[in-house]
Amino acid sequence: MCRHGPSIDPAEHTPLLLHGNPTRGESSDMAAPPQAEGGISSENAASIRHILRKVDRRLIPILFFTYMLNFMDKIILSSASVFGLIDDTHLVGQQYSWVSSIFYFGYFFWEYPTNILIARLPVAKYLAITTFFWGAFVALTAACVNYGGLLTVRFLLGVAEATITPAFMFITSTWYTRDEIPIRTGIWFSGNSIGGLVASLLAYGVGHIEHPLRPWMWMFIILGVATFLWGFVLLFFLPDSISNAQFLTLEEREIMTKRAIVEGTGRTEQALWRWDQTIECLLDPKTWHIFSLAILTQIPNGGTQNFANLVIESFGFTSLESTLINIPASVVSAISIALTGYLAGRFRQANCILIVAIVILAIIGSAIIYARSHVPKGAPLFGYFLLETGPAVLPLVMSLVQANYKGVTKKMTMTAMMFIAYCAGNIAGPQFFRTSEAPVYQTAFKAILVCYILSAMLAVSLRFYIQFVNRKRDREEGFVPGSASTTAAKDAIVVEATPLQAEDYDDVTDWKTVGFRYRL
Repeated sequence: MCRHGPSIDPAEHTPLLLHGNPTRGESSDMAAPPQAEGGISSENAASIRHILRKVDRRLIPILFFTYMLNFMDKIILSSASVFGLIDDTHLVGQQYSWVSSIFYFGYFFWEYPTNILIARLPVAKYLAITTFFWGAFVALTAACVNYGGLLTVRFLLGVAEATITPAFMFITSTWYTRDEIPIRTGIWFSGNSIGGLVASLLAYGVGHIEHPLRPWMWMFIILGVATFLWGFVLLFFLPDSISNAQFLTLEEREIMTKRAIVEGTGRTEQALWRWDQTIECLLDPKTWHIFSLAILTQIPNGGTQNFANLVIESFGFTSLESTLINIPASVVSAISIALTGYLAGRFRQANCILIVAIVILAIIGSAIIYARSHVPKGAPLFGYFLLETGPAVLPLVMSLVQANYKGVTKKMTMTAMMFIAYCAGNIAGPQFFRTSEAPVYQTAFKAILVCYILSAMLAVSLRFYIQFVNRKRDREEGFVPGSASTTAAKDAIVVEATPLQAEDYDDVTDWKTVGFRYRL
């Protein structure tokens, strides 16, 4: 059997343990012992809170700022489109749509290989190297003078950025428990929307510069240089794993490792790639629910992300005004992501319900824009703001993957599949924005409306399927798991009370883990 590390003698771990547990696996889903001996849990509760704050202070700002930069180069393309990029590079017909889509061909090309590498290489150093390439390709966009040059650079940029989000998912599920994953994912993913806000401010400021370079060129140069320099922060300050996190003491690293095993989705270090887990992932029905959700929610994202400024201009605003209007739209998106992430972490049964709630808002928004000729003046802009809640769906889907897949290969296979679907959706999305239908783009907003309706139906179906599996496990295993450990005190009790044996360090999947229950 493949293990995360060398064989471990259970006796070596007994000093850390207080109580036995009759089952192996996700004991955070099990009823916790009422108390620990000698009051040690109450003492260690404060210690765990302190360690968690140290980890948050180190990891979350780095992930947040990196993700902010990650989204800025996508938004900056939309801003560049109204500041001369289309005319200066002589784009005609659907060529701008293909410039938008080609990024995701590069992303698609590198997605599965990079997920294998993430599990095998020191993840922080690998991220830093890809960030250097990413920043360089963003800056090189300013040198493009024709359609072919833009296609080449945008494809290579997609290859460089394909590592960022799956690596962040891997890091989050490595360091945090399943109940902590949604809110942390929501925080760093909200950098996505803040990036849109910062990109809009950058575009507005640089949009007044005409010499010696065009405004759109300055946008890419400034962002590219900033991204390249940020790669050094990743290289020197982001740890590769818990075991080599020098900002934690040896005892703190042991506690974080045990939390990952007992209340997370398992240890991820030194794992081998296992093809039996790949097959299990492909046979898992929830895989295809999530895969379909990713495609359907990213078709709208791919279109509105790259045509945002052009759509806002169609409401009667100027180029500069369109960049300013994207600021409150980004705030709406950021609040939606952060709020739903918090609620998903606070209420373990709410994830799919939150997806449906967000999708309903996006359905209303897209319907208003589609019917713009039949609604009062100003309503389409309100509809656009409602549509900006849509990006909150992806981090909720990502949280489902991080919390519901166990086994390094199975989890990374699902991550790769989700982002292959992400690419497919973002490739297709811009193609619905037909130049012949500008500025109203009827086909695009009809497609967005249909995609979101189908997404709501899939989220409901996924919830019912997961409920069915959880109840089936309750019957087969003969017990009903207790409530989640939502406080540091309960966390300390569960971690202390669960004895780890050699098999706990094995790389096993959720299908093979007794006591594992899926988040809804």
